Amino acid sequence: MDKAALGAFYDRIAKQDMAPLWESLHVLVSQEPATPVAPVHWSYSEAIRPALMESGNLITAEEAERRVLILENPGLKGQGAATNSLYAGMQLLLPGEVAPCHRHTQTALRFVIEGEGAYTSVDGERTPMSPGDMVITPQWTWHDHGNETDRPMVWLDGLDIPMVRFFGSSFAQGGNTAQQPISRPVGDSRARFASNLLPHGWERSRAGSPIFNYRYADTRPALATLARNDTPDPHFGHRMRYIDPTTGGDAMPTMAAAIQLLPQGFETRPTRSTDATIFVVVEGEGESRIGDETFAWQPHDVFVAPSWAWRSHSAKSEAVLFSFSDAGVQRHCGLWRQELANPDKENV
Repeated sequence: MDKAALGAFYDRIAKQDMAPLWESLHVLVSQEPATPVAPVHWSYSEAIRPALMESGNLITAEEAERRVLILENPGLKGQGAATNSLYAGMQLLLPGEVAPCHRHTQTALRFVIEGEGAYTSVDGERTPMSPGDMVITPQWTWHDHGNETDRPMVWLDGLDIPMVRFFGSSFAQGGNTAQQPISRPVGDSRARFASNLLPHGWERSRAGSPIFNYRYADTRPALATLARNDTPDPHFGHRMRYIDPTTGGDAMPTMAAAIQLLPQGFETRPTRSTDATIFVVVEGEGESRIGDETFAWQPHDVFVAPSWAWRSHSAKSEAVLFSFSDAGVQRHCGLWRQELANPDKENV
């Protein structure tokens, strides 16, 4: 190999916007997932909430359009991302405020952290929001938020912003009014789609579930029933997925969401998978080991497990964890892979 001639060749082709694959093949096609995403933990009581409340004194919801603090992964500085494909942020809506109507091609979920009785409106239907609810806004649907209570409302926003940015397919549009007209009563979508029934003549008009509020008032009793009647899975405890009842698939086309109950004293066996995952602590206290990091958590804390990093959870008290990732997209593309430590069944 003539290194001088090869170097000169590299210089010439670089000026023509070309590069030699053989110099970067091991990076572009790695033997295992290689990610800049870092394990990270945000304390709600010590970090997120004080900063959110301070922001409420500095800028209004109207001025900000969305008063949100981005939870930015330290391995993705400047990218506004929690993982390679997903965004997470904490939104604050103070009493009397409205986050004005708009729509965008990004799909969003709202996981309610604090407060009771504020609302989200989606395509003409309003739903009240309570802690533990998962409210979704499918892509290109009009949505706004309002707080008519006397207490602050806080929720976690999860969006597929990095994924949409990767495809170069971001569009957004503001509404003509701060609040959209309401054309359907509260609970209309639940009445139509949440009882294992479909209205006659219904046809899908958009991607994602026609139910847009997955209420914790329904989710928590379902978890409790599993805990009473089933032995916890050694790797996941008692775990359930949020689904689109019309298909049985994930509630959103780009984000897979799940919730799991860990009995007091329960410790999961380690798992790892190719989907980097964002966790929110709903109830209880415990700790999680993510790769070489160990995070002690309390209610409302948020933490991230990178792709292909071993993860396990230990519950000091009975605990509930909400999580979301891009696992559904990876499964659809045939990319998703999982490994279980000490499995009772074959790894996928």
